[in-house]
Amino acid sequence: GDERSRESPAPAEAQMQAGAQGGARVNRCCWKCSVTQLKKIFWGVAMVLGVCSSWSGSTQLAKLTFKKFDAPFTLTWFATNWNFLFFPLYYLGHVFKSAEKQSPKQRYRECCRFFGDNGLTLKVFFTKAAPFGVLWTLTNYLYLHAIKKINTTDVSVLFCCNKAFVFLLSWIVLRDRFMGVRIVAAIFAIAGIVMMTYADGFHSHSVIGITLVVGSASMSALYKVLFKLLLGSAKFGEAALFLSVLAVFNVLFVTCIPVILYFTKVEYWSSFDVIPWGNLCGFSILLLTFNILLNFGIAITYPTLISLGIVLSVPVNAVVDHYTSEIVFNSVRVIAIIIIGLGFLLLLLPEEWDVWVIKLLTRLKVRKKEEIPEGNGDIASGLPNKSRRTRPSMSS
Repeated sequence: GDERSRESPAPAEAQMQAGAQGGARVNRCCWKCSVTQLKKIFWGVAMVLGVCSSWSGSTQLAKLTFKKFDAPFTLTWFATNWNFLFFPLYYLGHVFKSAEKQSPKQRYRECCRFFGDNGLTLKVFFTKAAPFGVLWTLTNYLYLHAIKKINTTDVSVLFCCNKAFVFLLSWIVLRDRFMGVRIVAAIFAIAGIVMMTYADGFHSHSVIGITLVVGSASMSALYKVLFKLLLGSAKFGEAALFLSVLAVFNVLFVTCIPVILYFTKVEYWSSFDVIPWGNLCGFSILLLTFNILLNFGIAITYPTLISLGIVLSVPVNAVVDHYTSEIVFNSVRVIAIIIIGLGFLLLLLPEEWDVWVIKLLTRLKVRKKEEIPEGNGDIASGLPNKSRRTRPSMSS
């Protein structure tokens, strides 16, 4: 009995040891959670800067390219061909990151299940990939063509309206949850478009440019909603393969259009030496970087931070336009930019934001109610204690 009592601790000591171990585990979990959150926030800041710089840089470089090479559709075709690098870049990341390494053929077959049980057949290619290839080309071509008509600040801020168009189409087609704050955001987007048109006095070139940007934002929204409707959600490898397939569609079926535009002299250049290959390759690399961050950035940070990078590209373009072009930031244009930006930020709110706000307000009310009686109790208990201390002792 003495040996057992020496070896085994007392119940109270055992409880204390268990409590200490539990506290240590909790502290370790909290430390791990805090480190994970800090890493995610750090990568989020880097992602915001990357998205902002790549999107604004590609827009400014496209504007600069059109001064020497006036061919927006050819530039769209050239940049879309670079999408073929999506799947090879994804496979390189898979080789370095994954513990179970697969051959390129095995990984390709596994990602092809996204298109159906039979994989990527010719029928699936024309029914599920070809329509998105057309929408991709229209989105980029209308955006680039608008840059020729109006300044990059207006183009970038008006393209932010695609978020509102996505919500409206999802609400109508996909029957998503109705949210009043997003309806308000959509109204802000429409009001901002009207005010942006009014800012330049309804001139023909500005109206055409704004129409082109709104068309580009609409095509982008239609692309996203149809993707969710027809294909659902895609994993990283499946998304990379899908974007590479769009490049294949571009090479096979869209190549004829730049050739026709060249021989009809709609988009004509005298010789290939005149083409600014540095600007074309730089624009394509920046656009590819932007799409990589947009599609795969959610693996390392929050999706809201990635969307925030698109909004921050607007002031960057505004600063560049202020020093490089003759843009006039009148009150109407500034208000339109603020309204569209505010609408974009409202669309970033999560679906249950109202429930979180109500819970936060309820907790604050409960804390206030708890603090008031505690403060009264301390004052009441302090008075008799003080009187007892000051009362003289009878025994003395």
